[in-house]
Amino acid sequence: MKRSVGSAVALLTVAIMLGACGGKAVSTDGAKTGTPAPAASADVSVDTKSKDLTVYTALEDDQIKTYLTTFKAKYPDVKVNIVRDSTGIVTAKLLAEKDNTQADVVWGLAATSLLVLDQNSMLEPYAPKGVERILPDFKDKNPVTHWVGIDAWETAFIVNKVEMEKRKLAIPQSYEDLVKPEYKGLITMPNPSSSGTGFLTVSGLVQLKGNDAAWDYMNKLHDNIAMYVHSGSKPAKLAGTGEYPIGISFGYRGIQEKKSGSPVEVVFPKEGSGWDVEANALMKKKVVKQVAKDFLDWAITDDVMKEYNKNYAILAIKTDAAKIPDGYTVDPVKQLIKNDLNDAAKKRDSVLAEWDKRFNAKSEPKK
Repeated sequence: MKRSVGSAVALLTVAIMLGACGGKAVSTDGAKTGTPAPAASADVSVDTKSKDLTVYTALEDDQIKTYLTTFKAKYPDVKVNIVRDSTGIVTAKLLAEKDNTQADVVWGLAATSLLVLDQNSMLEPYAPKGVERILPDFKDKNPVTHWVGIDAWETAFIVNKVEMEKRKLAIPQSYEDLVKPEYKGLITMPNPSSSGTGFLTVSGLVQLKGNDAAWDYMNKLHDNIAMYVHSGSKPAKLAGTGEYPIGISFGYRGIQEKKSGSPVEVVFPKEGSGWDVEANALMKKKVVKQVAKDFLDWAITDDVMKEYNKNYAILAIKTDAAKIPDGYTVDPVKQLIKNDLNDAAKKRDSVLAEWDKRFNAKSEPKK
C-alpha cells in the first residue's frame, strides 16, 4: 500500500506540503548491532593543505555543473575531480576500491548504496555543519552521522503520447497496466544492478507487493520489456524519441524530457512509487582532506538546496522557500510507498542476484 501521510511523512516533504494526516516513521538508519558507532576513527588524520578533491557521484551530468557553481565561487582554488556514473556502477567501483579508496567524498548516491558501504565499514563518521537542519528520515541515526541526504526521487513512467496514439493504445497509469499484452515490446526499464532508479523500482515492488507476488509480477512485466538499460534516465530519453514509447524512469527526467519538447506524459503509478534518497558521505581513509569536509558542509547549504529543489520536489530540509518543481501534477509525498531503506540495503545483493538470474538476458550490452 502507499505510505500514509503524517508526522513522519512530513519529514520527507517540503514545508508547503505539511498538514496531512497520520503516518508511521520510515527507518533509514544504518545497520545496527546495538553498539553506537565511534565518532571518528582514532588513526585518521586531516590534511589541511590539499586543494585536490575527488568526488564520486551518480547525479545527472546536467545537474552537476549547475550545483557546483556556488561551491566553486566559495572555494575557487579547489580542483574538483568528478567521477560520475550510474548508481550501481559507482557502488560497485567503491566496493572494488575498498582497500585503496580513491574517492574523498560521495555526493548524491542512493542512500541504499551508502548503507551497503557503511555495512562494509567504508564511511568515515562526519557531521557536516548544519546537519541539525536535515530531517531525521534523511540522515543516519548514529551520534555522528555516517551519511546525510539531500533529496528523494521516485519511480515514474514516461510515455510518448504520439506513438501511443498511432497504436491506438491507452497511456498506462499503473504497474498492473504495464503487464497488459498490448504493451509487449514497447517498454524499457533500468537494470537494477547498474541503475539506482532500477533498484528503487524493483525494491519498491518487493516492498509494495511482498516477495513472491513481486517476482511473479516482474516475470509478467519481463514479457513486455524490450530492453533493460544501464541508466535511470535512458528509458525517458528513449520514450522521448519514440524508439520505445514507454520508459520506466524517474519523475525529474521525464519532466525534463517534456520541457525539452518531447511529446511525453509523466505518469506516477497509481499504486505508489518506489523511492530512494540521494545522499552524501565522507569516505574512510587514513588521511582525510579538509576540503572534503568543506564540500560536505557546502552540500547541505541553502544555496545548493535551492538548486536541488529545481529538480526534486522532496528535500532533506524543512524550508518555507521550498516548492514543488514545475511539471509535477501529483503530490510527490502522497505518491511514495512505505519504504524501509535499511531493509532494502540489507537485501540488495540477494535481490540483484535473483533479478540477474531471471531477467538479465534482455539487458543491453555494457559499454
